[in-house]
Amino acid sequence: MNDSLSLLLTRQSTAKLCPPAPISNEIDKIIAAGMRAPDHGCLTPWHFTVVQNEGLDTLSDIFVKAISTTETDQAKLDKAAKMPFRAPLIIVVSTDYKSHDKVPEKEQFLAAGCACHAMQMACVALGYGAIWRSGAISYNEDVKTALNVSPENDIVGFLYIGSMPKDYLVKGTKSTEGIVSYL
Repeated sequence: MNDSLSLLLTRQSTAKLCPPAPISNEIDKIIAAGMRAPDHGCLTPWHFTVVQNEGLDTLSDIFVKAISTTETDQAKLDKAAKMPFRAPLIIVVSTDYKSHDKVPEKEQFLAAGCACHAMQMACVALGYGAIWRSGAISYNEDVKTALNVSPENDIVGFLYIGSMPKDYLVKGTKSTEGIVSYL
């Protein structure tokens, strides 16, 4: 099996990530991989925001401020404050929709998702772990505003990146039973 196929067949999300994070030239390679995502119409309908170092503190503040508008439970606020520190590096992937007769926003969102996946695969190829996270925080308008994502655009996900812990468990391959059909 060639290395590319092996990478695809053994990839897994890693929830617990630790330092070190990729260094500058590795981050450039990860972003370059995202730029190679399928892109109908060559619209580049995405934007990447790199969050590291003090930026993690800023993102923590953004999450807490956004959640505190509707949440008063201190445990939930504390959990939100800790979210960015689950990895030493985060790349926020958002859409940058372009008006196009043949490429609807749905396809542009998928292209941004492909960019996120390509970056995750690049992380794995470089020897790092990564997990693509989303959830309610991705849809929070206050979070979008704080991250300079315009109201008409979307946060596709938060790509958490770091080194794999020594005790991570390799997951088995999922069965394709009931998932695949042929015509």
